[in-house]
Amino acid sequence: MRLHDYLEFYARERPNVDFVVMGDRSLTYAEADARANKLANAFAAAGLQKGDRFTYVSKNSLEYPIVYFGASKAGVVPVPLNYRLAPPEWAYIVNDSQSKMLLSSAEYQEGIDAIRGELETVGKYISIEGGGESRWDDFNVWVDGQPDSRPAREVDHGDDLYQMYTSGTTGRPKGTVLAHEAVTANMTQATQIINIEQGDRDLIIAPLYHAAAALTAFAVVGMGGTLVIHEDFIPPDVVRALSQGNIAYTTMVPAMIQACLVYVPDVAERNYDTLKGITYGASPIAEQTLRRAMEVFKCDFTQVYGMTELTACVTSMSPSDHSRALESKSELLLSAGRPVVGAEIRIVDEDDNDLPNGTIGEIIVNGPQVMKGYWNLQDESDEALRGGWMHTGDAGVVDDEGYLYVQDRVKDMIVSGGENVYPRVVEDVLFTHPAVADSAVIGVPDAQWGEAVKALVVLREGASATDEEIMEFCLGKLGGFERPRSVDFVTELPRNATGKVLKRVLREPYWEGHGRRVAGV
Repeated sequence: MRLHDYLEFYARERPNVDFVVMGDRSLTYAEADARANKLANAFAAAGLQKGDRFTYVSKNSLEYPIVYFGASKAGVVPVPLNYRLAPPEWAYIVNDSQSKMLLSSAEYQEGIDAIRGELETVGKYISIEGGGESRWDDFNVWVDGQPDSRPAREVDHGDDLYQMYTSGTTGRPKGTVLAHEAVTANMTQATQIINIEQGDRDLIIAPLYHAAAALTAFAVVGMGGTLVIHEDFIPPDVVRALSQGNIAYTTMVPAMIQACLVYVPDVAERNYDTLKGITYGASPIAEQTLRRAMEVFKCDFTQVYGMTELTACVTSMSPSDHSRALESKSELLLSAGRPVVGAEIRIVDEDDNDLPNGTIGEIIVNGPQVMKGYWNLQDESDEALRGGWMHTGDAGVVDDEGYLYVQDRVKDMIVSGGENVYPRVVEDVLFTHPAVADSAVIGVPDAQWGEAVKALVVLREGASATDEEIMEFCLGKLGGFERPRSVDFVTELPRNATGKVLKRVLREPYWEGHGRRVAGV
């Protein structure tokens, strides 16, 4: 199966049903399919060949799913940019992906223009809103002049669908390449655990550059549902939509759930009769928050665990698991659930030998949703996929019932509010501060975000700096979610015999008394 097959099927079978709604704008399935065809033809007319990459940076918009589906039809590969990154980080991703074209919403064009001279392969710049800047082509003008017939491109289920950037312990972003067959398989897996039905309205509030949000949107389309898109996460707007917008499902990170409960005074007084379920992931949820959310929203809750390299999800904790956890087995709340249909997980030692239940080791995964590999990084791909299993870099344990408990990271990645933060990226910036002699970045517990970024800094002899100064220094150099939220000054960092900083030792005092150290997507 290919991603656009679903759009074309429902455009034929349910042409007048809403495909996407955003504010006072909407497109039916028939209109969305025609628009995606026009966009696919525009890509072809601009000279993009099958397999060519293009970059897209925007907050959530009505156009975002059309870009994914139009690219699918044309066989070109979108590289969605995290708009929260700093422009120098964008430049690296654009160049590494060898993007031939760049699409941007208006608010990010100034940042793109500042790095234009560094972008090596981009030949065309498209403004989603259009107008004004002469160096940017108008998206609507570019698309509207094309025919709305399906483009003459042969696209196979094994072809690349999109390329999302993630990173490992080195901190350098890596392009994760997902094929149509991996994404459509994970769509099927997701619909086995979330009972989306034709006509259901799903509220999309997580950013669509993120693996989980994109997969959610695709799964909704795969069942003929309607995408209701919000540009940003604004708690009162979300609660209003859930209570008044005929919403059946939504996906949030725990920090969003908590914000809705805390910052919307009448959240418990509203009626959520149409809401069937809330899916959450990317960080642990506190038992008190979950109990309160279930009491307020009165719907099913499903947790998922996964990563970009696995399309989005590999295990799930079902609504019945949540009920069991709250009634008689509270330790299940620390679990990431059991594998989705068609996926397998193993817990292995450093030599990939299987470990018995109850023993901590690395989580490795096999299933149809596994990535093809990392873009132009054969050695890293071979290492991650050795033996035909994706090595997640997360450490976990499986109990006798098959429930996975994610314990810690083999890698040092931090998950803050559902966003991946790579310590090396932050450390590289800290090292450029004239007063910093040494630094290490770790994740520490945070009631709202799951984890918060903390910098531990050793100052140069005779130098001085305040924590506020260090945090301010990172402004403009890092995305907002990457910047340290606190700084501790230390005299030295613990290291092993080879000089590697012992981050487990650094984290231990902050995580004492916290049962679960990590979750992720």
